[in-house]
Amino acid sequence: MRLSDGKRIWAVIGGIAAVVLAMAAAPAMAQGMVGAPHAWGMGLQEAGGPIKEAIHHFNNLVFGIIVVITIFVLALLVWCVWRYRASANPNPSTTSHNTLLEVAWTVVPVLILVVIAIPSFRLIYYEDRTPNADLTISVQGRQWYWNYTYPDNGNFNFDSYPLAEDQLPPERRHLFRLAVDNELVIPVGANIRVITTGRDVIHSFFVPALGVQRYSIPGRALETWMRADREGVFYGQCNQICGTNHWFMPIAVRAVSREDFDKWVAEARTRFASADGTEAPAIAAAPAPAQTETLQIAEARR
Repeated sequence: MRLSDGKRIWAVIGGIAAVVLAMAAAPAMAQGMVGAPHAWGMGLQEAGGPIKEAIHHFNNLVFGIIVVITIFVLALLVWCVWRYRASANPNPSTTSHNTLLEVAWTVVPVLILVVIAIPSFRLIYYEDRTPNADLTISVQGRQWYWNYTYPDNGNFNFDSYPLAEDQLPPERRHLFRLAVDNELVIPVGANIRVITTGRDVIHSFFVPALGVQRYSIPGRALETWMRADREGVFYGQCNQICGTNHWFMPIAVRAVSREDFDKWVAEARTRFASADGTEAPAIAAAPAPAQTETLQIAEARR
């Protein structure tokens, strides 16, 4: 059975509409596990704080604009194919210029870019820093692990290394290359000023669910901030290719209540009091499987 031209056009439009609806529903599908990526995730990670919520709002705005433009262009294309098909127009049109159209397709894109630019600039400045920080944490990227310092709580610091797969219980094996031995602990609801630096090469402190990303550059101190509005663990990784073991730099931020945070600080002051702050020896690249390299890092940590 052969479809008529009209039915064929409506079938194409219906298929495109189904794809658009599926894409619009993608963010809801990506909220299966808070603070971590998961299989078949299509949208942004669920927001764990106000910065990520602002990113979600901006993403939805841009996505809506793109959907409208896509539908308009597709409808215009389908109309042109139908209206000016060879069977209905044996003699092609010789029209070449239209001043109104040329003005429209110049002014309208400019207005669209302005609509996108204004909230974009607001989001950039919102992400930059907080004027009312409750806590400051210094984050230093090293080859290839993270070092965290709490200057407001006695200036203790510690290193954070990835856990090998066999160090994780079976129910947490899916967090391999995300879980670490020493998590970055913060209190829920607190504005955390984050100062990033680098010790050797450029790294990048990136926690998607909290909406924080900042380079750690040797010789420079960069500022950003984050806040977690719920308890839980939010995972991230270095997203700047920094060397052969770049993928061994996971980040785990644990948000706890203020009471639990104070207890952790008291314990951490004792636990990390003997740390001399020296850098652990870097692990040389070796043509070995990923599991072997992870175990080498764990062994060097001891």
